[in-house]
Amino acid sequence: MDKKFIELHDTYKHGLLDRREFLKKLSVLAGGVAAANALLPLLENRHARAEVVPKDDPRLHTEYVKYPGATGDVRASLARPKKDGKLPGVVIIHENRGLNPHIEDVARRMALEGYVAVAPDALSPLGGTPEDEAKAATLIGQLDMLSTTKNYLAAVKYLKTHPASTGKVGVVGFCWGGAMANQLAVNAPDLTAAVPFYGRQPAPEDGPKIKASLLLHYAGLDEGVNKGIAAYEEALKKASIDYKIYMYEGAQHAFFNDTNAARYNKEAAQLAWKRTIAFLNEKLKT
Repeated sequence: MDKKFIELHDTYKHGLLDRREFLKKLSVLAGGVAAANALLPLLENRHARAEVVPKDDPRLHTEYVKYPGATGDVRASLARPKKDGKLPGVVIIHENRGLNPHIEDVARRMALEGYVAVAPDALSPLGGTPEDEAKAATLIGQLDMLSTTKNYLAAVKYLKTHPASTGKVGVVGFCWGGAMANQLAVNAPDLTAAVPFYGRQPAPEDGPKIKASLLLHYAGLDEGVNKGIAAYEEALKKASIDYKIYMYEGAQHAFFNDTNAARYNKEAAQLAWKRTIAFLNEKLKT
């Protein structure tokens, strides 16, 4: 899909255009209302179509939980295998759309790989994630980032002390959540592994604070995020941090999100997931 359509949709998703103005501009770019309507299903997320692991999968125990955070109770979706024995924990951090069905599905996918997965709702302090994803993006922009980071640090603590956990914890985050995964690596000295997908990087001076091993996924067609890679990598090298970087050429930002046909890159997504699971298994299960 032409990049101009994705960039316009990004502007709308981040709350910089209302829906009426977005549709008007999309019609102009597409050459008419009919063409714009044909593009909408490709640009907008379709969660049910992309569900990989059903909510009632008999292999899993799933529930909504609450844990104490800096702003009060944080609501989260938890998934873990139905089997005896303790397992490592993984915090799943959503995009700027909040805790939606796609991220809950990702948590279930992680659980099937042998982990206790918890996906917190960063919008818990503001009443939780709304159904309207555009509203969710606007609310994300209203969050206090220091308090939000502390809420995710509390998620790490929650998993470390969970009765079903071995105490080893990793984090996987996407887009906005990728940036937050980087912040957890900086601020959580007891975090074992972090996997940011196309996440903005922390300040280079924060590199020496990182104790976790890092697996960094980036999209080749993601200029805004990628411009920070060089300084981040230099800081990681200077601080002797254990890290790996993978660049997925030809992939768009958010290429892992299989609910978005315009961005999803099946080959890149499957390879990144395979690498992620191998990395987590190495760092959390040995």
